[in-house]
Amino acid sequence: MNKDLDTNPRATHYAAPAMSELNRAGVGADLRAQGFTPAGVSWRKLDGTPIVTMNAADLDDDPDRMACLPLNQLAQILRGHLSKQGNVEMLFNHKVVDIHQDDDKAWVDVETCDGTKRLGADYVVGCDGATSQIRRSLFGDWEFPGKTWDQQIVATNTYYDFGKFGWNDSNFVVHPDHWFMAARISNDGLWRVTYGEVAGLTAEQLRERQPEKFKQMLPGHPDPAEYRMVNFSPYKIHQRLAKSMRVGRFLLAADAAHLCNPFGGLGLTGGIVDVGGLYDCLRGIYENKADPTILDKYSEVRRQIYLDIIDVISSSNIRRLFDQNPEHALENDQFFQMVKRAETDREFSKELQNSVRSIEHDFTQYYNKGVDEEKSDSILPAHAVVVN
Repeated sequence: MNKDLDTNPRATHYAAPAMSELNRAGVGADLRAQGFTPAGVSWRKLDGTPIVTMNAADLDDDPDRMACLPLNQLAQILRGHLSKQGNVEMLFNHKVVDIHQDDDKAWVDVETCDGTKRLGADYVVGCDGATSQIRRSLFGDWEFPGKTWDQQIVATNTYYDFGKFGWNDSNFVVHPDHWFMAARISNDGLWRVTYGEVAGLTAEQLRERQPEKFKQMLPGHPDPAEYRMVNFSPYKIHQRLAKSMRVGRFLLAADAAHLCNPFGGLGLTGGIVDVGGLYDCLRGIYENKADPTILDKYSEVRRQIYLDIIDVISSSNIRRLFDQNPEHALENDQFFQMVKRAETDREFSKELQNSVRSIEHDFTQYYNKGVDEEKSDSILPAHAVVVN
């Protein structure tokens, strides 16, 4: 059970669809002020030679342009905004142990320091991560269709001066053995370095190998004394999708509903877009602009977007790094060819960078005809329990 907000940095980059929702929620400006706007992304060979580069400056002053801030810091911003609302209560040390529903209500039994309690509402939203108890209670502990990648991932947060080597704010290195991502995640020089490793090793073995991996991978081939690593997290990656994102009065969103590998940031962005869409659906029900079947549409549409776009693109993003010869990547990879065109075609660059907005969907189009369908950023009266 969490006693407070998670302090781990976790995900960091918010693409345009996520920023659109965060701006609508009134927190986008604070996020950008505390974080930064990445300058662009480059794909490179192991020696640092750029293959292609996408320039984020082509998006000009688009308010939804990608921003970067560690997720734990966004959580603090959200708590600050929510604390000003009179109809929001945040509860910590509440672990879901059972769920129930009938025709009128849904409720969760939670374990607390003071014993077991029951929380009920018209709807319960399971936004409780990859190991979601809400999802497991609905479908079973092992029912989360999809796959686990064979590839072993190690994520680190490391202070190292990539800038002196001319590297971009975000970089992906294409190599069959030493593929990795290096992205600046803070204003004080902290970088997320996430790399592929040999499968089947223990955490101790992975840590033992890390200095040599960095020496082979990173520009300048640094020794440990030349960088400061503050986090080291080996983990497995998944592509999974729940059988439904609605079961009666229980809804699923974000990692509780679907998982994808982190290369490209579609997990965080897709999860935020889920929540924005679900808000519009619940608002429609609350304001009598829609009936509860709009929640079936939420599940149908968000699942299809995962299957058609998020799963496909995120899988391509990671395979692109280890499953091709970097010397021939530009001539063989259609995506790289599009990025190459975007280097000299500003309008095409905007179009390519905004193609991520295909994961958005306007659920107000399913409101009953003849009602005001303008999107709102208001806070609804408490009608739902959100498990996070």
